[in-house]
Amino acid sequence: MDPTNRDGRRRNPYYELTDETPVYVISVAAQLSGLHPQTLRQYDRLGLVSPDRTAGRGRRYSARDIELLRQVQQLSQDEGINLAGIKRIIELENQVAALQARVAELQQALEGAAAAMRQREAAVHASYRRDLVPYQDVQQASALVVWRPKRPAE
Repeated sequence: MDPTNRDGRRRNPYYELTDETPVYVISVAAQLSGLHPQTLRQYDRLGLVSPDRTAGRGRRYSARDIELLRQVQQLSQDEGINLAGIKRIIELENQVAALQARVAELQQALEGAAAAMRQREAAVHASYRRDLVPYQDVQQASALVVWRPKRPAE
């Protein structure tokens, strides 16, 4: 991967901003989510949205946290769901996401095992001796042949 930005400047490969990167202080997170900072503190105490903490114990919110705050507000105000219900919804959504990730992981492992099995099967087929004639079932004839071993001379 090229370690330069679109404008040609070099970027730090050790620090990439993602939706999970905690960068917003509580006042900015409150403004972005449309909630009061005290509401964010309450949600943190209840375990609805748990931002990362700095060394000085200050809260740092990520873009994903902001989106979750908006979702909590929408469920509470528009849908009329209480905070305990919202917490359970979030837990179940997280559980579903984890299970979906596990299913994808298992499908990938299964596909890898199936490919390895096909390779081993092809190797076995390639190792067959080609000088052997395959057995072909012969139609039964109406004649009966009896074989008797020769008796030793007396």
